[in-house]
Amino acid sequence: MAFTPPPAFTTRPTLQGTFGMSASTHWLATAAAQAVLERGGNAFDAAAAGAFVLHVVEPHLNGPGGDLVALVATADDPAPVVLSGQGPAPAGATREHYLAEGLELVPGSGALAAAVPGAVDAWLLLLKDHGTWELADVLAFAIGYAEGGHPVLERVCATIERVAPLFAEHWPTSAERWMPGGRIPQPGELITDPAYARVLRRLIAAGDGAARREERIEAARTEWATGIVAQAVDAFVRTPHRHSDGGDHAGVIAASDFAAYRASYEPAITSEFRGHTIAKTAAWGQGPALLATLAILDGFDDDRLDPSTELGAHTILEAQKLAYADRDAYFGDDDVPLDTLLSPAYAAERRALIGDRASTGFRPGALPGREPFAPPLRTAYTPPSGVTTAGVGEPTVSRTGETRGDTCHIDVVDRWGNIVSATPSGGWLQSSPTIPELGFCLGTRLQMTWLEEGSASTLTPGRRPRTTLTPTLVLRDGVPVTALGSPGGDQQDQWQLLYLLRTIVGGYSPQQAIDAPALHTTAIAESFWPRTWEPAGAVVEDRLGDDVIAGLEARGHRVTRAGDWTLGRLSSVGRDPQTGVLTAAANPRGQQGYAAGR
Repeated sequence: MAFTPPPAFTTRPTLQGTFGMSASTHWLATAAAQAVLERGGNAFDAAAAGAFVLHVVEPHLNGPGGDLVALVATADDPAPVVLSGQGPAPAGATREHYLAEGLELVPGSGALAAAVPGAVDAWLLLLKDHGTWELADVLAFAIGYAEGGHPVLERVCATIERVAPLFAEHWPTSAERWMPGGRIPQPGELITDPAYARVLRRLIAAGDGAARREERIEAARTEWATGIVAQAVDAFVRTPHRHSDGGDHAGVIAASDFAAYRASYEPAITSEFRGHTIAKTAAWGQGPALLATLAILDGFDDDRLDPSTELGAHTILEAQKLAYADRDAYFGDDDVPLDTLLSPAYAAERRALIGDRASTGFRPGALPGREPFAPPLRTAYTPPSGVTTAGVGEPTVSRTGETRGDTCHIDVVDRWGNIVSATPSGGWLQSSPTIPELGFCLGTRLQMTWLEEGSASTLTPGRRPRTTLTPTLVLRDGVPVTALGSPGGDQQDQWQLLYLLRTIVGGYSPQQAIDAPALHTTAIAESFWPRTWEPAGAVVEDRLGDDVIAGLEARGHRVTRAGDWTLGRLSSVGRDPQTGVLTAAANPRGQQGYAAGR
């Protein structure tokens, strides 16, 4: 049986050119990145400029108080490198403290959920080491939108509306920032963030007097880590405020945590699939779960890898459950035996577990000398008495500050062969109260840690939470050919898997793969508070078709129909090293993503 043919028509073309390509989750970030390329900057200058714009124009999805993970490769050295802007747990973030606060889970909102912000320092590090532009020029786009205003997205307004009672009753600084006079902004209204613009200008000013570009950027890193940002955060979080458990708590993050942290590089983890090398983070991210899924699927014939058929969708869902069970049992910022987890022999053992019916259990593999962690598997969440939740989808917010925040993504490739796949997230406007002097709030990445002992993801001071941020680089013959990624929390790699199968095996173009119907499993221990799971759960776009959906249900999958155009927020850029032809594609869902290039 052949792979389902790609659609004859797409929502937009796969862009092609030879100069440079940019794609992101917001058109203004894409435009800023492309403008940098047009003015002679390289992919690293462009990605940084676009990313700081994302802080301003997608504040419901990311912010300066959040995180960043990127995969990069340079024209001079095509070996993929991970840029880690995932900050660790603060020194005061001990499980004993959280348990003493009466918590069973790290909250999904509020300062107790904050890891040390890593996104800004990571972008500055990348710019210093691989960029060519001055910091002032890179930040000019974001400062312009923060000072002069930008048309606010409908989804930003909807997020503010859903969380308005929380802001009004418990987070007054957020109400002042996002609801001046008690009024929710209207879609298309120009909004500004002068406080964040002042922070960015302070970063630029920190380098005044330094002789070299690199020294000026390093001065900005020092200012971020030791200046007004760290000091304002330290002072602000000492006041108890509402968290997602319904209680009021003070934060533990301190200025000393900022001073102790710097973003860093590390080697990518890679594996082979059908003549391609897939590069991901180590197991402090969920990236190796994608590699493990591909290793399981690699042993099947092509007809079992087609997401658009009943057999293919079933096989993919079952392979993902197995890979994600290992994620939840073994992954963390620790010594994780990836050589075993990604080995052909182990993949064959896991592959043999896939039957004709949907599995309903939590089935991690057995590793020599390792006891798999068994996460608490909650099939439902009961709010505390008097607490009511509101809102669905991502982000999900509630009166208590519950948030399942989404994420941003940006990809850039330039004519020289420099390439970036970056996923910024965290610090969205509903994650914790706005810090007035800064114009932004902290992130919530610690909600991905456990308060139970025995896990590589147990909350531990100085250790990175196991993040869901998971960009991808694809190489052929040792040379990068594709950068891709997606928002979506636990779904990020699940949706990227569909793209890889459809492009590498099915022969789809990038835009065809992005447009094609998507699906994912919810039979995993969710990374976001309140960390529920749904045995045999599967979410599909209706466009998958009634026959396929009925077939999945007959196999025992508990299918949720999500609508026609709801799942997946992918973007990608690519480069053919033989011809130099560049490509770009972006997600039409939600009418935000955009690609540009020539």
